[in-house]
Parts: sequence; C-alpha cells; structure tokens
Amino acid sequence: MTDVTTNKKQGSGGLIASIFGENANLVQILLEGRAFFALIAIIIIFSILSPNYATVSNFLIMANHVAIFGLLSVGMMLVILNGGIDLSVGSVLGLTGVFAGFLMQGVELEAAGVILYPPVWAVVVLTLGLGAFVGAVNGVLVAYFRVPAFVATLGSLYVARGVALLMTNGLTFNNLSGNESLGNTGFDWLGFNRIGGVPIGVIILAVVAIAAGLLLSRTAFGRWLYSSGGNERAAELSGVPVKKVQITVYVLSGMCAAIAGLVLSSQLTSAGPTAGTTYELTAIAAVVVGGASLMGGRGTVRGTLLGAFVIGFLSDGLVIIGVSSYWQTVFTGAVIVLAVMLNSIQYGGKAKKG
Repeated sequence: MTDVTTNKKQGSGGLIASIFGENANLVQILLEGRAFFALIAIIIIFSILSPNYATVSNFLIMANHVAIFGLLSVGMMLVILNGGIDLSVGSVLGLTGVFAGFLMQGVELEAAGVILYPPVWAVVVLTLGLGAFVGAVNGVLVAYFRVPAFVATLGSLYVARGVALLMTNGLTFNNLSGNESLGNTGFDWLGFNRIGGVPIGVIILAVVAIAAGLLLSRTAFGRWLYSSGGNERAAELSGVPVKKVQITVYVLSGMCAAIAGLVLSSQLTSAGPTAGTTYELTAIAAVVVGGASLMGGRGTVRGTLLGAFVIGFLSDGLVIIGVSSYWQTVFTGAVIVLAVMLNSIQYGGKAKKG
C-alpha cells in the first residue's frame, strides 16, 4: 500500500524541483522556515537602521503590541485549520472591549434605582462569554445552516461593529481604571503590570498559545480538527463530529478576540467602538506568513506566533525609522500576497496529489 504522506512530500518536492531545479533542497528549507528567517532579517535590518530598535526594552514593548495581534491570530489559525475564515475578529475585539468598558462604567438598574459596579473578575467572565456567544453564532451559521464562512463572518463583522457603536453612541468609554470605593479597581492590571519584567499581555499570549498547542497535539479534538480541515467528507465518514468541531473553533476564535479586547482596553484604560478595525486582516496575514494553508488542514501555533511577530516587528520598525503609518497597510497587503504565493509553491504539489 502506498504511503500517503510520502506521496504528498514527493508531490511538493516535485513541484519545487520543477521550479527551482538543483536549488530545490535549499528552497524547501527556506520555505518551511520562512517566518523565522523573515523575523531574523527584520531584526537585523531595523537594528542597522535604528540604534534604538535592538534593545531589550523596545523588544518588550513591541512584544506587548504583538500580543493583541497574536491572540487574534491563534483563534484565526484554529478556524483556518478547519478550512474556514473568521472576518469578525476585529469587530468582536471592539465589541468586547466596549462591553467591558460599559460594565466598568456601571450598570444602572432602573427598577431598583441603583447603579451596579461589577468586580473586575465578573467583567472578564462576562466579556469572554460575549466573545464565545458571537463565535457560537458564526459556528452555527457555518455548520448547520451551511452559510459560507466568508459571508457569515462578514455579516458578524458589521453586526458586532454596529452594536458597539450603538452601545457608545460613537463615543469612547474612558477612565476604566476603576474606583476603590466602588470595588472595581484592577482592570488596568492587564495592560500595565509586568511579571519578571515581562508585560502581562505577552504572558497571556504565551499561555493561550501553549493551551492551543496542547489542544492540537495532545487531544482528540486536535486530530479531529486537522482531519476535518484536510477532508471534511472523509472525516465525517470516519466518525469525526465535524459540526461540533466547526462550532468549537469559532467559539474559541471569539474568545481569543475577547481576550485581545480586554488586553487592549486595559492597555489604553479606554474602550472605543472603532478599536480593532482591519485587525482581522493582520490576523490572517500572521497565520498565512506562519505557513498555514488557507485550504485547511495545515498549520501550527508556533508558525502563527512567528507570523504575528513578523508583522508586528515590521510595523513597529517602520514607525521607529519614521515611515508613515499608512505604509503599514501597504506592506501588510504585500506580505499577505507574498505569503499566499509561497504557500502555493510549498503546498501546490500536495494539493494536486490530494
């Protein structure tokens, strides 16, 4: 019986060999480690261009910025592994941040004539619940109503953003640090505190990434996710609960977006309805740069994190050397196109064999 994995590798190697000839092995290495090599190149180039780039303090600051995109990217990776896409993560980040700000400002109970100020732990739990709810709606639309993921999450993008605008009337919730007399202080701890010199946001990203890695490598759900993303029909015939897997990945994506919303609002001690605009594109870019296939079934947490750091360190480097922030969008789009092209080269033979 022919080894399927061997055939796939030969298919990919054959495609690369046909394009690059004798340099195929070197190209294969560069393709598989492209995110790592790109990150090293970015650090070297910007270190030469600016003496302030390659410092420990600056790396920690940039890593804290990357934490927001990284959290979104981990959730996006789970959805892409399933062969889907989640365009709503940026809007969910904005909505959950506004929801947390709304709770921190106090909830007026008109019937009782009082204003309730929930503790920070309750704000976090309720905000995560909102993110999971939006994700569950996306998952049900995709799994049971067979709405294409692009359309379902695009609709959620607009709905979530609209609800955020309605909740704030287009304004921003400020001063979310709380008041000791009201018992709701501590919200800004996520954004400003450090443990061992490492920002809390970076630690949260590391915890979420480790949890996602263990989920994919050590659980039956991880095997189900890879198999259903690679071939949904075959996985379903093999007894994989495909619909439950689809709903779960969107719920996890929504929760990752909610965590990112909490961290960002904490860093700013404010929450605006426009926060997270276009962040979904950055998350997709990070996942693709990290080597995941947009067709599903291929991708790793490690690669996604590297992709997020590539995007984040590139954007911050451009700012440090004085390049207009508008160029960041241009570079992000170019990175997405380049990454997809490289993925086509790397996985093209595999796709044909499949």
